[in-house]
Amino acid sequence: MIRHIVTWRLAAEDAAQREADAAGIKQRLEALRGVVAAERIEVGVDLEETAGNWHVVLVSDFATREDLAAYQTHPQHQEAAGFIRSVVDARSCVDYEV
Repeated sequence: MIRHIVTWRLAAEDAAQREADAAGIKQRLEALRGVVAAERIEVGVDLEETAGNWHVVLVSDFATREDLAAYQTHPQHQEAAGFIRSVVDARSCVDYEV
């Protein structure tokens, strides 16, 4: 199994805008459940109680590397990724076997 973890730091300085952008990311990624070959899609939004934390995290599991690749090229994922790119200023990702 492949675990795919992505974190994002949102670009907005305004807390209300960050909250809206985080909700938009969460909604778009959670909409991929049952559409792509992910066994798990979990999206978390930081509580913003600790300075320096990143704002949004995705934890997803795939049976194979091929399933992860299919997810990454799926049109609905590409649409979500386009929105995400428009509201973040940094991204970090780790893929590993579990």
